[in-house]
Amino acid sequence: MRTPQIAKLFAVLLLTSGFATGCSSQPGKPSASPEAVSAISAAKAANKKAKAVGYEWRDTGKTLKKAEALANKGDSAGAIKLAKKAESEAMLAVKQYELEKSMDRSLK
Repeated sequence: MRTPQIAKLFAVLLLTSGFATGCSSQPGKPSASPEAVSAISAAKAANKKAKAVGYEWRDTGKTLKKAEALANKGDSAGAIKLAKKAESEAMLAVKQYELEKSMDRSLK
């Protein structure tokens, strides 16, 4: 074999192996940690209770969506922080409902 043919063959082999390695090592979509998934689930459950009594706060749903977006980007710490905030808001909304309900009863 002549030198130019060997060089061409080597170049093709090098490009092919580089392409195969590059395609197989593409980073996947970052996934949320189990803690973030758990925190978001707990916040959703608490917000569901607030919705059921008609006292969901205006921004709680938005906060949950932001938490999910952060979790999907791989920012578990930020997602957990926002999920806990949303859960707290939902729990406070239910307490607000209960207090207002008890006040209505006491006024009658």
